[in-house]
Amino acid sequence: MGKNVYSSDVKWAVVKAKIAGELTTQEIMEKYGIKNKSQISTWVRWYRQGELYRLDQPIGKQYTYGHGPEDRSEDERKNRQLEHLKMENDILKKYMAIKKELKKK
Repeated sequence: MGKNVYSSDVKWAVVKAKIAGELTTQEIMEKYGIKNKSQISTWVRWYRQGELYRLDQPIGKQYTYGHGPEDRSEDERKNRQLEHLKMENDILKKYMAIKKELKKK
């Protein structure tokens, strides 16, 4: 039984779904083929602690000094940061809508 390798796109989708509350952990595991719920909590923990570079690292390559391989271009880094900010914005919008709805009650 070998290690599972998940793409950075899957990791980001899982984090987005978990933080936004769109799916339960079990539903996320089924949808994305994640075998262990601790993997999801690890990715969410990295996200909350601001260790976003870890979500893009290949398996077994946990860089900390340079925050990842140097072969990543400036455009790729900017695109990843833009995607991250969009995701945060979507989550905040959803939070504000829920907060507004709860105030009405």
